[in-house]
Amino acid sequence: MKKLVVVDKVNCMACLACEMACSEAFYKEYDPDKSCIRIEDKNGKNKTTVCLQCGKCARECPEGAITQNAKGVYMVNKKKCIACGKCVEVCPMHVMVLAPGAEAASKCIACGICAKACPMDILEVQEK
Repeated sequence: MKKLVVVDKVNCMACLACEMACSEAFYKEYDPDKSCIRIEDKNGKNKTTVCLQCGKCARECPEGAITQNAKGVYMVNKKKCIACGKCVEVCPMHVMVLAPGAEAASKCIACGICAKACPMDILEVQEK
């Protein structure tokens, strides 16, 4: 299974380069609310939240628009997605995105753009 992993949970400096890279890749603009990775301050420590590739979004999708590929990554078929937001509601990590006005939801596809952007090398795409 291929997925994005936080390999160093301590050294995130909250520069938000990962969020910027993700939102720009999906939406061609920097908007943290459109990023499929989240950096939050939790009691003075930075917490990096990523997609677990758990499949809850796929199980909830009424149109079958989210399917798992051969590498174990759940992907949104934008032609089938009706932008109902049910996948966003059930995402345990709160990293599914349905941007206002978007025709389809988006999620982490383990592309590694965020990992490449991270100056602290805390992110890594792994295949298990």
